[in-house]
Amino acid sequence: MSNMRANRFIPMLIAGALVAALPAASGAQDASMLGGHDINAPVDVAADRIEVQDRADRAVFIGNVEVRQGGLTMNTSRLRIAYVSGGGIDIKRLDASGGVTVGSGSDTARGDFAVYDLDRKIITMMGNVRLAQGPNELFGSRLTIDLDSGRAVMDGGPAGVDQTGGRVTGRFTVPTRN
Repeated sequence: MSNMRANRFIPMLIAGALVAALPAASGAQDASMLGGHDINAPVDVAADRIEVQDRADRAVFIGNVEVRQGGLTMNTSRLRIAYVSGGGIDIKRLDASGGVTVGSGSDTARGDFAVYDLDRKIITMMGNVRLAQGPNELFGSRLTIDLDSGRAVMDGGPAGVDQTGGRVTGRFTVPTRN
């Protein structure tokens, strides 16, 4: 399956909600979580432990980390939050590692690492990425989701990485035909 053809099917995987996102082909799909995600919603975080590095303007959350922003969720084992302080906390970036799941409803994306750049409104997932909506799945090395436009791009990575030969792969269900 060519990358161009795979990119046309991506909206089917995300329609309805994911972290929050793939190329929207119609107005109905713009209502997906990724295309309609409220990036100004508060960010709620829970974890087993927190380490605040105030002089460096960052906090590290460790163990069973759960993040929520609007309808978007992120679960990981380690999360570093970079922020700017001064009259309050202004979160700039979330760096997740140790296995990351981003989702909304039944739509999920999984990868080894994720970066959520709040200023640019972009989530990037890397390493063994799996994007799923119900039985439909896409696999690749890197997924970039633009929360502003609802557009996402999946890359296969260099040949030999993740055993995919550098390609994006997927499986899509089709309706039963008579």
